[in-house]
Amino acid sequence: MALSRVLIAVAGGVMVAAAGVAVAANLGSTKQTDFFASGKHQFYVWCANGSDFTAMQRGTSAEDAQMKLYNAGKANGRSACWPVWQGRVSS
Repeated sequence: MALSRVLIAVAGGVMVAAAGVAVAANLGSTKQTDFFASGKHQFYVWCANGSDFTAMQRGTSAEDAQMKLYNAGKANGRSACWPVWQGRVSS
């Protein structure tokens, strides 16, 4: 009787773990798709002097938006800041 309870508990644990892996795989896939998608992207901008901030920038991909934001910062005297992608924003 005790062995059957253990087996049921193990089977339940395996099913919960499998569901968690499936959800994680789906979220990772969406993030990757968003990274390469055109649109408005959100960034957390880390600055060496501690004046971090958040910003949004449009681009053909997250990388394109990131470089636009970085170059705009350099032009405004913020060369010690680097934008870190947070996600794509639906607008």
